[in-house]
Amino acid sequence: MALDFSNMTVKAWRRENGRVGVRNHVLILPVDDISNAACEAVANNVKGTLAIPHAYGRLQFGEDLELHFRTMIGTGANPNVAAVVVIGIEPEWTQVIVDGIAKTGKPVTGFSIEQKGDFETIRQASWKAKEYVHWSTELQKEDCPLSDLWVSTKCGESDTTTGLSSCPTVGNMYDKLLPHGLYGCFGETSEITGAEHICEKRAANPEAAAKFRKIWQAYQDEVIEAYKTSDLSDSQPTKGNILGGLTTIEEKALGNLEKIGRTSTYIDAVGPAESPEKGPGLYFMDSSSAAAECVTLMAAGGFVIHTFPTGQGNVVGNPIVPVIKISGNPRTLRTMSEHIDVDVTGVLTREMTIDEAGDSLIDMIVRTANGRATAAEALGHREFSMTKLYRSA
Repeated sequence: MALDFSNMTVKAWRRENGRVGVRNHVLILPVDDISNAACEAVANNVKGTLAIPHAYGRLQFGEDLELHFRTMIGTGANPNVAAVVVIGIEPEWTQVIVDGIAKTGKPVTGFSIEQKGDFETIRQASWKAKEYVHWSTELQKEDCPLSDLWVSTKCGESDTTTGLSSCPTVGNMYDKLLPHGLYGCFGETSEITGAEHICEKRAANPEAAAKFRKIWQAYQDEVIEAYKTSDLSDSQPTKGNILGGLTTIEEKALGNLEKIGRTSTYIDAVGPAESPEKGPGLYFMDSSSAAAECVTLMAAGGFVIHTFPTGQGNVVGNPIVPVIKISGNPRTLRTMSEHIDVDVTGVLTREMTIDEAGDSLIDMIVRTANGRATAAEALGHREFSMTKLYRSA
């Protein structure tokens, strides 16, 4: 009997702007790299908080600075975050991020180190962080429709099993849940090379198709063609992909697109870390194929659960978004089982259908939303990697 996804619910936190979060973090967010130490000191002082250090935020400008702000604001605004303490060296950029996060209605306070130093900044920020921990830990979960979740996807360490089992599992999940109002997201712009014509045809409308084609072509012209040595073989496919039997980027791209299923179409194409604005449905996001970068961008776009098909085995996690690993490679389940949440090896042994695999992933999404720690969370994987567009001034 087919499951009735329209009535499925999860226990989650309903945020001030109506969005649904599946985690309840108090975030200590550095504006720039030289504020990392202060943020980590606050997180050390106040248990129940989470600092996410990163490498950038100084002397960026133009489109690169806009992306930095968008990623920082989006990370703090993510529904998995209950409250935010922002720390930067200067007050102006700190306030930009505070104001952006504040638009969601969630509690956020900024501190700048200039003219105070680390000691005083850490003291003040620690008091505010402790206040936020007390407040957030009394927030109660409520029943929320499964369709209120925003679920993103990318694949990593792909091999021949990925396009045959774990990626189609994600696609089956999207085919079942998107019609009920789920928000979905896929990306990895360069990794669609060789199947870009197929991806373009999966757009729901000509506008989305044209936006995707423009994004993909710009990546080819302005990044790959501008900086490649001879071709993509230094990077795409990766050495792990080749070891797993993928010999060309075209093979990898065709497996990648299995993640959007058989019937799903994307309704818009958005820039990196941009939040969808056209209502429920599937979105393409311009993003790197590097695992930590891509997950970071999608989390900043507002997605609260990430599904991650892998063949050879990938260990990536994220500080604020639970990453669900799916694999259909029997060897990976033998050698790296501690990293895998959903075992779909039965697809290749014909003991499980893609339909059954999709249901098992949906079950894991529900369990994760209800509080189950993913393998990456349990193992402490909190990879956070900013995307930088060009050199700083």
